[in-house]
Amino acid sequence: MNAQVIVIGAGPVGQSAALLLARWGIQVLVLDRRPGRDPAGSRSICQQRDVLDIWAAVGAGKVAEEGLTWTTARTYYRDRELFSWSFEREGSLPPFVNISQARTEQILDAAIAAQPLIEVRWNHEVTGLTQDACGVTVHCGQRLLRAPYVLACAGARAQQVRQSLGVSFDGETFDDQFLICDIKADLPGWENERRFYFDPVWNPGRQVLIHPCPGGTFRIDWQIAPDFIPTKTDISRKIRQIIGDHPYELLWHSTYRFHSRIASRMRVGRVLLAGDCAHLVAPFGARGLNSGVPDAENAAWKLAFVLNGWAGEELLESYHVERHAAALENLEVTAATMRFLAPRTVEERMRRRAVLEGGLVAEVDSGRFAEPYWYVGSPLTTPEPTRPFQGRPPKGALCAPAPGVILPDMALPGGRLREMCRDGFLALLGEMCDSSLFMQVLGKVITAPLAVRGLAEIDGTGSLAARLGAGPDEAWLIRPDSHIAAIIPHAGPESVAVAVSRALGGSTDT
Repeated sequence: MNAQVIVIGAGPVGQSAALLLARWGIQVLVLDRRPGRDPAGSRSICQQRDVLDIWAAVGAGKVAEEGLTWTTARTYYRDRELFSWSFEREGSLPPFVNISQARTEQILDAAIAAQPLIEVRWNHEVTGLTQDACGVTVHCGQRLLRAPYVLACAGARAQQVRQSLGVSFDGETFDDQFLICDIKADLPGWENERRFYFDPVWNPGRQVLIHPCPGGTFRIDWQIAPDFIPTKTDISRKIRQIIGDHPYELLWHSTYRFHSRIASRMRVGRVLLAGDCAHLVAPFGARGLNSGVPDAENAAWKLAFVLNGWAGEELLESYHVERHAAALENLEVTAATMRFLAPRTVEERMRRRAVLEGGLVAEVDSGRFAEPYWYVGSPLTTPEPTRPFQGRPPKGALCAPAPGVILPDMALPGGRLREMCRDGFLALLGEMCDSSLFMQVLGKVITAPLAVRGLAEIDGTGSLAARLGAGPDEAWLIRPDSHIAAIIPHAGPESVAVAVSRALGGSTDT
């Protein structure tokens, strides 16, 4: 196989990357050091709406169909409920689902098996990378493989990959451990609720998180002491303290420590780093896999545009700019959460106690759930002063549309709105704009895939224009990853062409 991109790592991020690249017609070789798939354990369970959208686009819609969406998140201090909240719904996809990583990988594997442009090779541990002006040589012991580009999704233990690129992985490892158990049990009233306990009597001074999962299963996470080695008796006692006398089956258990680290670079020449290979965050808020898959999408469309001659190689640098900024934001958000969950100083402990005992709901931090990064400051985004970014929305709420923000999703007569964005750039035009004129002019100056659609053509009811707040003389330019590249008032074809050029890294003549 003459691979155009070698993907290192066959976990969910690598699987997603391969499927996204193949969707663009790119031949992909996936390498993994393991002998085969490890089906054990829930691991990463909570997948956010925008990740489900990406997977639906590559034939893995079963993740959303099979996953469980709880309706209410309850937070307790000891035996007292502090507050509860729910997500805003949008479009036909759920705001998130809980589903085991093992099942997610099975669904992605099935999609890969149906894709002739992807080959997967197990027992291929990458021991080094060398690159030149034409491509990258991947060293797997004595075996040498070659491709124009490499996307490294090799996970947290990819030291050799990072070292061969001269990339540091600075950060810290937290002392406290977490015990996680998957159990199967009939717990009436719990099947649609996520429960977070601060300092319960059955885990004093620490936290417990309980997630419902499909098939009558539950995932329980206990924060435990750094030196505690749980026995089977300890595990049974801890489960019984939560569920009482209800019968249960222990399906899997493990312990872990979490890390807060980031790669110094996410692009080194012809090699891009994604997922845990590039960044590690604390699990509260589900910002690991929910950030890794958007890494894969960002990398995939940019690699495809370069390989297909639609953009210059300078577009790849925007991958580092955008996704490194996203990783830094995740580190900032999760670091604040950890200062609340596991305070290290007297001041932090005193503040946490005052917040919890005083019921200061707005200051309780059990993890802000994953949300897409907004490319407001990206060099690919055309700013519009009349449409400023309004900042991070309240927990569970949707972000107001603006340049750099991901496009809202809606169910429309012809399908979901986001489904119309996956084949290239999309220009959405207000009713005063002549679609045929725009297409005639843009077709002469833009070689990259670009569709031009009138908002009224897509939705004659006007609900789409109202949801976006789009004016009759505006053009909205949407990137292939559904982010808004530009909102252009008093739009003409030339101004849209300039915005497209900018969104391609300035590599297209206009």
